[in-house]
Amino acid sequence: MAPVQTPVLNVAIVGCGEIAMTTHLPTLLLCSQWYRTVAICDISQEALDHCARKFHVPKTYLDVRTMLSQSPEIDLVMVMNANEYHCDHAILALQAGKHVFVEKPMAICFSEAERLEAAAKAAGKVVFIGYMRRYASAFLRVKELVAAQKSISYVRVRDIIGMNHIFVDQNGTYPKKFTDDIPSSATEERTALSKAQHEEALGVKRAGNPSDMLAWMLLNGLSSHDLSAMRELIGMPSACLSATMNGLFMTALFQYDGFVASYEVGLDMVAKFDASIEIFGADKRITIEYDTPYVKGLAIKAVVLSAKENGDYSEEIIRPTYTDAYSLEYEELYKAITEGAQVKTSVMDAIEDLKIMTMIMEKLP
Repeated sequence: MAPVQTPVLNVAIVGCGEIAMTTHLPTLLLCSQWYRTVAICDISQEALDHCARKFHVPKTYLDVRTMLSQSPEIDLVMVMNANEYHCDHAILALQAGKHVFVEKPMAICFSEAERLEAAAKAAGKVVFIGYMRRYASAFLRVKELVAAQKSISYVRVRDIIGMNHIFVDQNGTYPKKFTDDIPSSATEERTALSKAQHEEALGVKRAGNPSDMLAWMLLNGLSSHDLSAMRELIGMPSACLSATMNGLFMTALFQYDGFVASYEVGLDMVAKFDASIEIFGADKRITIEYDTPYVKGLAIKAVVLSAKENGDYSEEIIRPTYTDAYSLEYEELYKAITEGAQVKTSVMDAIEDLKIMTMIMEKLP
């Protein structure tokens, strides 16, 4: 009996920056059983030329609308350009009848997210938000273990890591940055969009405060991974009790039913990726430990510390696979498009993260 043939989806990438060069374009090549990159779009012709050569992409475009009109074979558009354009370009793709993957952050403000959800409903296409940490096999093991707990006493969420370039510079993908050929009009347009979206998210006064802007960018960027994963494991907090910000470091304390969760996030120049969620029960501590996604194949682990019935102390390390979270995420994306599998990292799901970010901002002095 002949094997069942599965379709290979034609993919277009919008945004040829660091995340595209170091993770998405290489991973798409390795997942050729599911995906074929047929087009890339960026405002830098130099970036397009570089990525087309390096990743064997046949078509390049400087404009999203042109790409969508001239490449009808595209099945899936993956949006990973400047944050301010994520929703606009995702909506254009949906209106053209394409499925959409959106890198985090999905949106800077609520109205953009609501526009995207309306477009997704109207198009009837898959919209998949790129929270890859939630697709890691070890994360799913931790979710099972937490669900089996009778009670939770305390939760600690931590994400203190070195700057991205520290890991990117030594990961062997050799990305390049192209800024010399970006039109000044594009920079001006992005600045205006950023101002409008941040003023909506924060209010005019706070959007004019550099410290508040930095806080929202940190929350909307790195923190979105943590808050999203936290929600899947233990649900939405009822309140943010307190929050602090000092430079690139932030803390927050969340109220849950019967326990609190502490959160700390920060960026420094130390080459260590210290990211975890630890759930404390009466006789068990369950932790998901992440490593940098910029180095492919580093293990994501679950660690369980427990007290045995005879009083013994036990340490268990669970490493389900070396398969990276991006590849696992791509597999689920493929199932959603070809089999109709439910998408857990949906637009409505990601809107919950905007709500938590707003809770934190309201508590910052």
